[in-house]
Amino acid sequence: MSTSVLPPSEGTAGPSSSGLPPLADLVRRSTKRTRVIYGLDGAGADDGLARANKLKLASKLATEYKDVQTLPPILQAQQAGPAGPKRPGQTPGPAASGPAVPGQKLIGGPDAEPTSSSAPGPAAEPRALVKFRHQQGFAAEGGQTGSKLSQALMRKKEAREVKPEYHPQWKLTRVISGHMGWVRAVAVDPGNQWFATGAGDRVVKIWDLASGELKLSLTGHISTIRGLAVSDRHPYLFSAAEDKMVKCWDLETNKVIRHYHGHFSGVYSLSVHPTLDVLVTAGRDASVRVWDMRSRANIFTLTGHTSTVADVKTQASDPQIISGSMDSTVRLWDLAAGKCMTTLTHHKKSVRALAIHPTEYSFASASAGGNNIKKWKCPEGTFVHNFVGHEAIINTMSVNEEGVMFSGADNGTLTMWDYATGLPFQHLKDIPQPGSLDAEAGVFCSTFDKTGTRLITGGADKTIKVYSEQA
Repeated sequence: MSTSVLPPSEGTAGPSSSGLPPLADLVRRSTKRTRVIYGLDGAGADDGLARANKLKLASKLATEYKDVQTLPPILQAQQAGPAGPKRPGQTPGPAASGPAVPGQKLIGGPDAEPTSSSAPGPAAEPRALVKFRHQQGFAAEGGQTGSKLSQALMRKKEAREVKPEYHPQWKLTRVISGHMGWVRAVAVDPGNQWFATGAGDRVVKIWDLASGELKLSLTGHISTIRGLAVSDRHPYLFSAAEDKMVKCWDLETNKVIRHYHGHFSGVYSLSVHPTLDVLVTAGRDASVRVWDMRSRANIFTLTGHTSTVADVKTQASDPQIISGSMDSTVRLWDLAAGKCMTTLTHHKKSVRALAIHPTEYSFASASAGGNNIKKWKCPEGTFVHNFVGHEAIINTMSVNEEGVMFSGADNGTLTMWDYATGLPFQHLKDIPQPGSLDAEAGVFCSTFDKTGTRLITGGADKTIKVYSEQA
C-alpha cells in the first residue's frame, strides 16, 4: 500500500485540508519567539532568582537576629543622656549644640561632602549591645526575655555535657609468671573457671582463674601465638600463630583435632562466632578468612584490606564480622554475602584493636596518635564520639557489661573509660616485673572475665597481670 503527498493547489494561502497552519506562519512565529528569548543575551531577562535570594537572606537575618536588632531601653537612655565633662577648649559637638544639619559630616566641618546619614555613633552600637547582653546573661531586647538562639545553644551544650556514671577504681591484685616470651593472647573460659594465654614461647598455658595456678600447657605451634578463643557451645579452644597455622584443641582430650590451612602468612587474630559454627581468622596476608568449624572448609576469603589485619571480631547481628587493619581502616562485613558492607576511614594510623560492647550494639576501635579511640554505632558504622586522653599506640581494648572500657598501650599506660560518655576515670601504669627493662612495660592483650570484675592482661615483661574492681 503506497501513499503520496500532493502539493497544495496554487492560490491557497489558508490552512490545508488537514487543518494544519501553513509552514511559513510557523517559521515566522518560531523566529519571533527565539528573538524574544535569546535576543537580549540575558541582559534584561529576570528569572526572579536574585530577588528570591534577597528574600531568603532577609528572612534568615530576621529570624536569627530579631532579638538584637534594637538597643535595650537602658542603653538607649545612656546614649541619649547628658555627655560627660568636656576637655578644656573643646567646642560643643553637634549633639550638644542642637540638631545636626542634614548632609553635614560629623567630622570634617561644614565644607565636607554631604553624607546620607548624620546619626551619631552607629558603629558603637554593636559593641555596647554585646557588652550589655553579656552582662545580662544573654538577655534580649529590654533585658526581659531570653534570646532564643542563645538559649538553644546553651541547651545544646548542656545536653552534650553528659555526666559519666560512677565506676569503682581498679587495682592490680595478682602477677602471674610462667611464660618465656611476650604474652600476646588471652581468653577466658565461658564457665569462668580458667583462662588461657599464648606467648612468644609457642606454648598455650591454661591457668586457674581463682588461684592463678598453672593447670595445663599445650605445645604444638612452632611460632609466636597471636590469637586464642574458647567456644561457648563446644569444648574447643582455638589458637592462631605466626606459623600460618590455626589449631582446634579438644579440651576433653587436650589434643589438636583440626587444622585450618589457607593463610599465606602469620595469623594475627582469631574470633569464634557466638551463634554459628564458624571461625574467623585474620593476619598478615591482608585477608579475613571464614572457616566452617567442623568441616575445616574455607567458606569465604574476605579481601579488601591493603595491609595486615591486626584484629577481627564477630557478633550475632550484622555486621557479624568487624576487622581493623594496618591500612588505617575498619571494615564491616556481611557474612551472608561474603562482602564488605562499610569501610570506616576516620583513623589516621594503623587500627590495632577492636572491642565490641556485650549488650549495647556498638563497638570501639583504636589506633595510635591523637583522638585514637573511636566509638561506632552498629549496623551502619555511624561515628559516635572519640575517647580523648590516651596518647599512645593502643594494642588492646576490652569492654564489660557495666560500661567500663579498658585500653592498654605499647608504652605501658593503661586507661579505664566510661564507655557511654568517652571520659576516662582512671589512669594506671604497667609496672614491669623486677629484672625487666622499662621498655618491657607494653600491654599486648586483655580480657574481662565473665563477671566483668576482673581484668586479665598480658605484657612484654612475660607476665600476666590481674586487675580487680575495688568494692
